[in-house]
Amino acid sequence: MKKILTSILMASALATSALAGDENTLSTAEEAAGWQLLFDGETTDGWRNYGHEDLSGDWRADGGTLTFNPGKAGDIITDATFTNFELSIDWKISKGGNSGIFFNVVEGPSYAYMTGPEYQLLDNANRDESPLEQAGALFALYAPTTDVSHPAESWNTSRLVVNGGYIEHWLNDVKVVSYDMDSDDFKNRVSASKFSPDGPNADVMKHFATARSGHIALQDHGDKIAFRNIKIKPLP
Repeated sequence: MKKILTSILMASALATSALAGDENTLSTAEEAAGWQLLFDGETTDGWRNYGHEDLSGDWRADGGTLTFNPGKAGDIITDATFTNFELSIDWKISKGGNSGIFFNVVEGPSYAYMTGPEYQLLDNANRDESPLEQAGALFALYAPTTDVSHPAESWNTSRLVVNGGYIEHWLNDVKVVSYDMDSDDFKNRVSASKFSPDGPNADVMKHFATARSGHIALQDHGDKIAFRNIKIKPLP
């Protein structure tokens, strides 16, 4: 079943890429397939800071990108929440930069990472991080199988497939991570990490990766990063 889903989604992605027109727009075929834009290229409508009703000025629409300029902006989240979906997003990070995309984020705890797992974004070439923190990783839990990231200041395309507890991370058309959040393997990795519900941070991590629906979040990690072509397609 998972192999079938992967094949269907890969074919969908290739068709989407071939049919896509201008940046931050949907083709007729994409609209028919159920894709939705999360960024129109001109405004920050549909986004707000985590735990707030508005959006910091350090996150702004700039030249067709949703850009974070280093400041004290905080993470941002979609107004809408999502359950099963395929997310496609282009990103370009500064030299040595670090950021991330969170999913199934639920507000309440102090930070988005306390509930939502993180698809890692990184300039691998200029950042000496462990494999668990390379671009495409599930941060601190699953390392990517290969490094297919593009250099700093170059565009990368990430895809995130969320189907119940089954998750796939794609980077530049290559599947680099897959896991099942309902599996013993996943639970054991969480228990051995800083996200452990039984560890020293149990009070703040007890909700990590427990939700199966929530907001999409983009991280303020202190480094400049730009996003475009942020698209989502609900899955049945």
